[in-house]
Amino acid sequence: MVRHAQPLVDAGICYGQLDMGADANATLSCAQALAKVLPPSIIVVTSPLQRCEQLARALLGEKPDLTIKVDTRLQEMNFGTWEGQAWADIARAELAAWTTDFADYQPGGNGESVAQFMARVASAFDELPSAADTLWITHAGVMRAVELIAAGQRQLQRADQWPIVAPAYGQWCKLVL
Repeated sequence: MVRHAQPLVDAGICYGQLDMGADANATLSCAQALAKVLPPSIIVVTSPLQRCEQLARALLGEKPDLTIKVDTRLQEMNFGTWEGQAWADIARAELAAWTTDFADYQPGGNGESVAQFMARVASAFDELPSAADTLWITHAGVMRAVELIAAGQRQLQRADQWPIVAPAYGQWCKLVL
């Protein structure tokens, strides 16, 4: 799994499925480094959000033999009306409600609950081909969800169960199943 490069958004903004590009130079650097370590005949699947598709196109420029598929299940979590807002401007009561009912609360009133997000990512994870290497170009939230799913944890009840650490922008991790 590889995380897209630095998105073109101000720090401190909630931007789950908010669609924006990523830094072009950082994207190219990531694609060049990634192209050097990818095994031949790898399956590449990307989130449809610009910041991931941009990396997929740059990677294709480095390795034109790749076939890239788009999978909407690899999108970041949808934060509803919180999208595009500064985290600091989201009412503390709303954030508290989310952490209190972490599994089922829908951020921003119409966003995606953690349970819905985990189920979406798990459905893509369950379809991974067992005999082929696959690269997902995706987001930090998806990468964290996969970490849990691969460890057998498909449902969370508490916010403190959510992994804190994720690869930095333009970085990747390898998961051996």
